[in-house]
Amino acid sequence: MTARGTGEPRALRALILQHEEPTPPGHVIEWLKGHGAEMEVHRIDLEDVQVDPSRYDLIVSLGSEFAAYDDSHGFVKREGALMRRALDADVPILGLCFGGQMLARVSGGEVRRGSGSEIGWLPVRTRDPDLVPEGPWFQWHFDVITAPPDATVIAETDLGTQAFVTGRNLGLQFHPEVTPEIMDDWVRTYRHELDAEGVDPDALLEETNRRAQQSKATSWQLLDGYLDRVARLGSRAAT
Repeated sequence: MTARGTGEPRALRALILQHEEPTPPGHVIEWLKGHGAEMEVHRIDLEDVQVDPSRYDLIVSLGSEFAAYDDSHGFVKREGALMRRALDADVPILGLCFGGQMLARVSGGEVRRGSGSEIGWLPVRTRDPDLVPEGPWFQWHFDVITAPPDATVIAETDLGTQAFVTGRNLGLQFHPEVTPEIMDDWVRTYRHELDAEGVDPDALLEETNRRAQQSKATSWQLLDGYLDRVARLGSRAAT
């Protein structure tokens, strides 16, 4: 990637949208650092400012405890407007869980409350395992994505869409960013949801730690595949 008009290489510029304190970028930060990226983490739930997406080469939207269709939260409306501007400017978006739901919504798909939850390390049925391996991937959600009409559905479970591509954008229902440290915070912060769904938090933590090395490698495969094949930014974006 080169700076405009100079032919000189420049770093990939990435904007990360974070929605609350317990949902940090996790693996995404280390992955972007590995590509020499310049990163800005924007707490869109706290900062009511209009962001110009054309300043960035890539936007990554993280998870949230709130629903992508719940406009009673101001940041949901702000993010929807930001994603629409990004799509108009052809700035690639990578959406993770809430981010994937919001990408679906602004691209003409649908997000709704599901008939059940998906919480835990679950495999997906994938049509493109080189891009989206079958996992298992970590899931923690209650809503369901119906992909936009022009999207290609890459992966799904019995509950609904798990991964879709539209243009240079990839929406996911699962969490490739999750680390054992993030899971520790989630179990403490959202314990009430685990209790309501009958999920054993100790077993969840144990499985997360046991899978940590392999899940990181699988996440890297997905993230690099997205950068190369979907966003078309190149796996060596800093060169």
